[in-house]
Order: sequence, then structure tokens, then C-alpha cells
Amino acid sequence: MWTDTHCHLDAAEFDADRDAVASAAHAAGVSRIVIPAVARENFSTVRALAHRTPGARYALGIHPLYTPKARDDDLDVLRREIEASLDDPRFVGIGEIGLDYFVPGLDEARQQHFYDAQLRLAREFGLPAICHVRKSQDQVLKGLRRNGVTSGIAHAFNGSFQQARAFVDQGMHLGFGGNLTFERALQIRRLAQQLPLEAIVLETDAPDIPPAWLYRERNTPDQVPRIGTVLAGLRGVSPEELALGTTANAAAALPRLALSSA
Repeated sequence: MWTDTHCHLDAAEFDADRDAVASAAHAAGVSRIVIPAVARENFSTVRALAHRTPGARYALGIHPLYTPKARDDDLDVLRREIEASLDDPRFVGIGEIGLDYFVPGLDEARQQHFYDAQLRLAREFGLPAICHVRKSQDQVLKGLRRNGVTSGIAHAFNGSFQQARAFVDQGMHLGFGGNLTFERALQIRRLAQQLPLEAIVLETDAPDIPPAWLYRERNTPDQVPRIGTVLAGLRGVSPEELALGTTANAAAALPRLALSSA
């Protein structure tokens, strides 16, 4: 069985067929789908969706792209939602949080404020962090170190080998998805091929980051096995071995994944 450690199943792109998308993923062998929140407005949405979707889990956090409209009291709401979710076996961590230095016009100081505040919550409650690291690997890593967060996932990782090693040394796992299926994505493919398997988890970021065979189309969580098969080929192992390894890695990165079998 496979695990999709990052899927925005609540996104509007799935409004017409969300249940069918989740069912197709389950039928394809995807036993776990982690749905991260992006803003205060969808905290309750991802929780409810995780509870009505077999195998789904959720994380709570404020995405860096949503910091322009976020308010400081959203952090108070997040704290209360975390406290209310600690006894919920479908709750797995803090995310999606982080920094984005790719999209123009974002206030870096404001992003950093929300990122650090959420890392402090992760440390306080002993929860892993699911981190957005687009063009921001070094600063995201500095935040993890500064705030003492030592578990979670660097989502859609696309840094150097040195940066990858630094994240792994910090206790983080690295998320790989559709990008590795493009032959021109040489750096990502080298990382996915040469890093220790124990460092890698699979994800789709659906509906975004589609694999090569869905270029410019909607991505879906049922693509994880095919993405995994590409990765298995790069690494010279069987898809079954890759599935077992990355699923175990997902549970190591997000230990609460193992709280419930449902």
C-alpha cells in the first residue's frame, strides 16, 4: 500500500468529483492521504473531509501564500484547533507552513512571523511540521533549528544535496512527487535516486504538480503508485519495496498516521 503525504483534496478543483477521486486512490492502493490546511478558513473543512474519507488524515496550519490575508488572531484560533484535535486520531501535525520566495510580492517578514509562530506550536505540542520550501530551503531549515522542531516533511523538495542532508540531519523527511517523473528534472531525479530511501516520502500535492503523463492537467492522489514506480525504476528496486519503504517513512515522519487503521 502507498501513502500520499500531501494532497489538497479540499481544493475547488475536486468539488465535482471529490469522493470519486478518493475512491480511485483507495482502489489504486493508496491507503493514506494527508490533507494539509492552508488557512484558518479551511481548518474545519480539512478535518471534516478527513473524517468522511477512508484513509484520510489532516494537518492544521497557515500556508505562506495565505499570510497576506491572515490575522494575528488566526494563530490563537490555530492553537485552539490543535488543542481540540490532539485526541483525534486523524490529526497528524502542523501544516502546511513554511516560506515561499518564488511568488513575487509576498512580505518576507510577515511570512517569517507566521512560520516561526507555528513552529513554536509544533514544538510545544510535540507535533511534526509539513513545510513549504519553495526557493526558501535555507531559511526554512534555520527556522526548524531555531525553534527546535525535529520531525516532519520538507514538501516538494527541490534543493541541493547539501541542503537535503541538512534537513535529514534535522530529523525531517523529504517529499517527492510528480516532478521526478520529468526526464528534464535532472536535479530532482538525482536527489530521488541517490538519497537514502529512509529520507524519502511520496506525495502528489494534488491538484498541483502533475506527473509527466498529466502535464498541465489536474493531479490526483491515485497517481502515487505510478509516481512510485518511476522512482523505483530510478533506484533499481521493485515498486513493492518502494511502497513498503516510503509508507514506513511516512509513518516515521508523521507518527500519528499509525493511531488508527480506519
